Amino acid sequence: MNPSERIDELIAGLTGWRGKTLASIRKNILEVDGEIMEEWKWMGSPVWSRDGMIAVANAHKDKVKLTFSNGARLPDPDKLFNAGLGGNAWRAIDFHQGDKINDRALKNLVRAAVEYNQIKLKRKAPAGARAKEQKSKK
Repeated sequence: MNPSERIDELIAGLTGWRGKTLASIRKNILEVDGEIMEEWKWMGSPVWSRDGMIAVANAHKDKVKLTFSNGARLPDPDKLFNAGLGGNAWRAIDFHQGDKINDRALKNLVRAAVEYNQIKLKRKAPAGARAKEQKSKK
């Protein structure tokens, strides 16, 4: 079973609001960029990546948690992050029953995570590759 099928299965197995919330989160993430990949890690967690990890989701008894691996480095003008604020890198959004998902703000956060990953990847590229890329832009 591929990662997308496993995520489908997880969502189908979550009865009530948690399944609907996770499905909505997933839909928003995938709408941001057609190159975002779905992965299945850590014995049962949906993960979304593009040029590095963007976020991981977990369904808990009382919430659905969406954790951004580089959340501390992302702009959050809509104040979506409400959990995991004490760490150096990770930031999370806890969605509880009845919470409305701010689709626009969530998509902006995912876009910022993709941009952060791409900038980080370019910095790690060997100097020759960066020079080649700059010449091709001219």
